[in-house]
Amino acid sequence: MADQRGAKRRRYAPEQRVEEVTAAAERIIAARGIEGLTHRAVAEEAGVPLGATTYHFAGKGDLIQAALRRSVERYAAYLDDWVAQRPHLTPEQLTVLLADSLMGGYAASRGQQVTEAELYVAAMRRPELRPLADQYIELGVDALCRYVDPLTARAAVMAANGLSLRAVAASEPPSRAEVEGILRRILTPNPALPDTLHLPPDATEPATRNQSRHQRQN
Repeated sequence: MADQRGAKRRRYAPEQRVEEVTAAAERIIAARGIEGLTHRAVAEEAGVPLGATTYHFAGKGDLIQAALRRSVERYAAYLDDWVAQRPHLTPEQLTVLLADSLMGGYAASRGQQVTEAELYVAAMRRPELRPLADQYIELGVDALCRYVDPLTARAAVMAANGLSLRAVAASEPPSRAEVEGILRRILTPNPALPDTLHLPPDATEPATRNQSRHQRQN
C-alpha cells in the first residue's frame, strides 16, 4: 500500500511542478512584464531549483505561452461563473454590473489587467501568442451574447478592453461615470440601427465557439 501511494505521488509530482512554475511565471509577468520573465526569476518565485523550470519549459517562449494560457483559462472560468450567476439581465443592469466588474478589476485584480495588456503587446511580436489574444476577445463576446446581439457584445468587449488598457497605462484609471457612460451608450438599444447584422459567420455563433472551447479543454 505504501509503495502504491508513493508511486501515485511520483506520478503526479511533475504536473504539480508544472503548475507551480506556470503560476510563478504568471506572477512575474504581472509584476515585471514579459521582458522581466526569466527561468531564474521564475525558479526563485516558485521556490524550486532552476533545473525544474528548464526541464519543463525549454525556452522563454514556452514559459510565456504557458503563463498566458493559464491566465486565459482563469478568465474563462470567471466568465462562466459570472454568467451562471446572472442568467437574465436588462441592458441597464448589464451596464451597471459590467462597470462594477471593470472598476473592481482596476484595483483588486490589477495583475489580471496587466497580464492581459502584456499579452496584447507580446502578440504583436510573437505570432504564436495571437490565438490566445483572440481567445480573450472571443470569451468576452461569448459571455455577453447571452444578453445582447453579437455585434453589440463585440463592441462592448472592445470598449472594455480599451478601458482596461487605459487603466493600467494612463496616469489615472477611467472614472466610474466614464466607464458606465461608455458601456451604456453601447448596450442601450438604438432603434435607429438596422435589425440585420452583417457579421462574418463565425462572429454570430458564440454557442458553437463555446462548445469548441470546452471540447478542446476536455
